[in-house]
Amino acid sequence: MDIIGKRYWFFALSLLVIIPGMIALAVWGLPLSIDFTGGSMLEVKFEAGKTPTTEQVIAVYHKLNLGDPEIQTSENDTLIIRSKEINEDVKNSVVAEMKSQFGSVTVNSFDTVGPSVGLEVTQRAALAVGLASLGILAYISFAFRNTPNAFRYGVAAIIAMLHDVAVVIGMAALFGHFLHWEVDSLFLTALLTVIGFSVHDTVVVYDRIRENSSIYRTVPYTQIVNHSVVQTLDRSINTQLTVMFTLLALVLFGGVTIRHFIVILLIGVFSGAYSSTFNAAPILVIWENKEWRTWFRKSKASTGNV
Repeated sequence: MDIIGKRYWFFALSLLVIIPGMIALAVWGLPLSIDFTGGSMLEVKFEAGKTPTTEQVIAVYHKLNLGDPEIQTSENDTLIIRSKEINEDVKNSVVAEMKSQFGSVTVNSFDTVGPSVGLEVTQRAALAVGLASLGILAYISFAFRNTPNAFRYGVAAIIAMLHDVAVVIGMAALFGHFLHWEVDSLFLTALLTVIGFSVHDTVVVYDRIRENSSIYRTVPYTQIVNHSVVQTLDRSINTQLTVMFTLLALVLFGGVTIRHFIVILLIGVFSGAYSSTFNAAPILVIWENKEWRTWFRKSKASTGNV
């Protein structure tokens, strides 16, 4: 099985997945929840069959001069309403108005996050990803210190990790626009978990490359990397499938409050399994062969012959 020989096809497939997400991110941005922007979230439950429409709830907020809320329909006649920051008294006014118009209303939860807290969460999110990248680079460089060009392994692992980050963020932007899913603090948890899974699988492949490099000293590096990837492929597939089947069960049968988190995690774990095998290892081969020197040579020669 010549996986490394088809490396540019795998890179093209990665771009095919990442580019739409990056376009969505640039055009529509990420739909940040109150965890990042600040505001209030009110979760209310209505009587069966008496749940108001989105327009009716918006009309209630307009009547109380509270602006336009964002409304998400949940299960069991429950609505999740996100709005600008309101206090307990204003919340009680909203609930009272709903009761007068729609009948019985039960408040499941009410949370308020100030703008300063939202800014702090955003900064810590960026810091967490940055520190994770530096930690991964330092760890892999140290763990492979007796291997030639150990620094390359760390950099290649970071590139593969960024691939997974781009996939997750891009899908979040697409989901936000088409499904109205918001990015909250659980999204950050999912993102860091994906980074951990991705790097773990990458280190397994790299460790096999290191072992085979000491055994097959006269074999070309490209063949060693391909042999190592094939050797670890079954283990990677079995490990990742176990995790993905568990996550899929949670998506289908878990609660609606964690469904977005699990879907993002499922996408990230799949991306991590892909990038560890089809991106991280081929990057080492490209670096070893310095293939970027020949990327445009053919096109230049063709231009000269015209």
